[in-house]
Amino acid sequence: MGRKNVYILLTDTGTVLNRLIKFYTKQPYNHASIGFDINLSEVYSFGRKTASNPFVAGFAKEDIKENLFRQAGCAIYSLVVTEEQWARMNRFIRDIEAREEEYRYNLFGLVGVMLRKPINRRNAFFCSQFVAYVLKECNIFQFDRPISLVAPNDFLEIPELKLIYQGQLSDYPNQEMNEKIVKSVPFITIDM
Repeated sequence: MGRKNVYILLTDTGTVLNRLIKFYTKQPYNHASIGFDINLSEVYSFGRKTASNPFVAGFAKEDIKENLFRQAGCAIYSLVVTEEQWARMNRFIRDIEAREEEYRYNLFGLVGVMLRKPINRRNAFFCSQFVAYVLKECNIFQFDRPISLVAPNDFLEIPELKLIYQGQLSDYPNQEMNEKIVKSVPFITIDM
């Protein structure tokens, strides 16, 4: 059975909301996304739908080359999964994308994280809650807390995550270098 990589992208975009969350969490990265290729051309999360308007938020296919991310600090982690798990996650996200008008940003959920009280809303997520939901629903990783309380730094609890890059997202290596990075990261099996 073949293996593929999934990428967890943690960022500090420097937005007002990000700075408020950072003030509370004291963590370097306060936004989480999930991607399916080393070049991060397919990155998904819940957050702003456009860089220029923070009030329109929900499911988002993020473009790491747009202004919002251009100056962002980041940590990029790879997670080796089976081809079947990779395909399941990809289908799962594509299904949400096809019905994105049914989904909302879970701003109340962020308050729940601060109060340590899970606030679940139907079809509503904040960034790390969404990434945790994908990993949980696709049987990749089960968190020891409700997913509505998972913060970006909680992904570091996944022992199989391997840091492949840390720094400015705008300095993230090009495709040729990324392929060398992938070849140098050993495959680790995840049995669920």
